[in-house]
Amino acid sequence: MDKKRFELGLAKRKATLGAEYVEKNLEAADDFTLPFQEMMTEWCWGFGWGDDSIDEKTRSMMNLTMLGALGKMHEWEIHCRGAITNGVTKKQLRAIIHVIAIYCGVPQSLECFRVAKKVIEETGLE
Repeated sequence: MDKKRFELGLAKRKATLGAEYVEKNLEAADDFTLPFQEMMTEWCWGFGWGDDSIDEKTRSMMNLTMLGALGKMHEWEIHCRGAITNGVTKKQLRAIIHVIAIYCGVPQSLECFRVAKKVIEETGLE
């Protein structure tokens, strides 16, 4: 493991998803899942999110679009919260879901709207 990239990834992950959420996941990891948590933090968050060529807000919008296309709604909800943390607006969330509808279908966009409404209500996003 690249300790420096892991630390960068951990900082990026906490900044987007919240320290409490990240720490809870790491604490819940055991000898079976900890290697994955470490590598995912280093690779996804350190290498991917650590590349400052794309700002966090744009990266969040990209993630929502890809996760929506894949239908990974649990992750979509987590990253919807993170996107709001990274400055994505309600209007931008709606536009992202419209793109998902166009390229992935109306049923998938309806799932995204359902989850987004829940997150918007819980976060108080105006």
